[in-house]
Amino acid sequence: MIPPQKQMTGMLGHPVAENPIDRMFDGVYAHYGLNWQFWKNDIANAHDLALAVAALRPLGYRGMAITVPWKVAVIPLLDDVDADVRAIGAANYITIEAGRLIGHNNDGKGVVKAIEKLSLLKGARVVMLGAGGAGRAMAVEMAWAGAAHLTLVTRREEQGREVAERVTKASGVAADWQLWQDPVHVPPGTTLLMNATHLGCAPELEPVPLLWDCVDPACTVVDVITNPRITPFLATARSHGCPIVDGVEMLVQLAMQIFEQWTGITSEEAVFQQAVAAALGEP
Repeated sequence: MIPPQKQMTGMLGHPVAENPIDRMFDGVYAHYGLNWQFWKNDIANAHDLALAVAALRPLGYRGMAITVPWKVAVIPLLDDVDADVRAIGAANYITIEAGRLIGHNNDGKGVVKAIEKLSLLKGARVVMLGAGGAGRAMAVEMAWAGAAHLTLVTRREEQGREVAERVTKASGVAADWQLWQDPVHVPPGTTLLMNATHLGCAPELEPVPLLWDCVDPACTVVDVITNPRITPFLATARSHGCPIVDGVEMLVQLAMQIFEQWTGITSEEAVFQQAVAAALGEP
């Protein structure tokens, strides 16, 4: 008997080498006995992004995750997007339905689920460092989840103000922009602090330049970085007494939703937690 053709999924981004998502998904596919595979693809420029997206149909891909820096740039290359993408202005995965490429965004849904395992977002005063494709999705979703106020800290004023305006337009929640300075000063009254930049990612492990004396030890600190699980930012936050939420937890929450969209199977969280721990070489 000829075995069934392997079903292909993957991710487009730059850089992607340190992201454990491929080993995690392949572990989950194996657990459920699926003849599926996940490929990471390092796409270095916008021209190659257009070529890669156009190739998804003829290559027979079933779905594709989108990561930095292409979550905004990918939108014009798609056939359609869902309501979340229209509100947020970024897409983090694609489903391929009847030959049509449909963009979706659940970055924010993943972070909300991860945060609310530890603390409620309702009434939170959030400071987000960075406001790229993932950051804008998370900002909007946290506002939808009941955050009282958001401050976007970016080096580029145009980006920070645009995302702040998008948050308020989508949710009615007040949001403003603060210039990134070295070190970053966190406004008084902040109850949730998130790093949505690449600072701290392996192998560079760059520290986030933050004045920790401004951070209340009761403030929940969140990092979007998935490798390492405990970044320099989170390690410092923990030593400061802050409760922390790591990027791996967010990855698990959003990946479970993507897996269900692609395969039609509702996964158990423990399966994803075990798969990502194995991918990171954790005991």
